This record gives sequence, C-alpha cells and structure tokens, in this order.
Amino acid sequence: MSGLIERLEEDLTESMKSRDETRRDAVRLILASLRSAEKDLQRPLSDGEELQVLQRERKKRQEAAEAFRAAGREEAAGQEETELAILGEFMPEMLSEDALESIIDDAIAENGATNMRDLGRVMADVMPQVAGRADGSVVSQLVREKLA
Repeated sequence: MSGLIERLEEDLTESMKSRDETRRDAVRLILASLRSAEKDLQRPLSDGEELQVLQRERKKRQEAAEAFRAAGREEAAGQEETELAILGEFMPEMLSEDALESIIDDAIAENGATNMRDLGRVMADVMPQVAGRADGSVVSQLVREKLA
C-alpha cells in the first residue's frame, strides 16, 4: 500500500475518533477516488498516478465551487472549498511564481526557444518538472507571455 493511502487512512481514523464529520467525509472521497483508480488499473498506483488523481479531484472541487457560487448556493460552494482545503493537505506544495518563472526561463534557454512555434517543446520540458506543483493553464500562459 502506498504512503499516501496509508496517510489518508490514518487521517480518516483520527477524524472518526474526533467526530470531525466534514474532514471524515472529504478524506473518504479522496480515498475512494484513489482506490477506484487502482481498481481500474488493476495494480497499485505510482506516486505520479496518485498525484494525477489528486489533481483531478482538486479540479472537480474548484469547478463545483465556482458553479455553486454562480448559482447563488454559497453553502454548497463553501463545502466544496472546505474539501478542497483538506485535499490540499495531501498534495505537494505549490511553486511560487518566481520559482515557476525560473523553471520556464531555464527551459526556454535550454531549447533555444524564440517564438510561439517553440511553445510545445518548452511546455514538454517544463510540465514534468512542475507536475502537481503548478496549474498547467498558468504554466501555459506564462510560457506564451515569455515567447510572445
């Protein structure tokens, strides 16, 4: 069993003991997503695959919170944001904008990129370095600005 799943199960046990229903439910949802992915692949998940599942769950929560807020359902949006905060505890720390720009600058220099035609090469170099620690759309936007 992976370290992340063990951490989640320990957290689930603690939240059940402390009767923290919100945390318990959020952790159960995360665990269910990870176990479902394991079942689909019929093998334990690698660290990268676990991270992909967590990113997918984070994106779902963000979109749901936005949709609820747009529909005027603040309580439901708050619930999604609470789950998002709990999920964030199990994800790697996000890169600062300065660190991200440094990685992008290095990739541009390494690839000799000078214009938008080089976008794909730069993105292919940057994304594995920032996996799970930066939003792909933010990375893409920064690369586009630097190549423009």
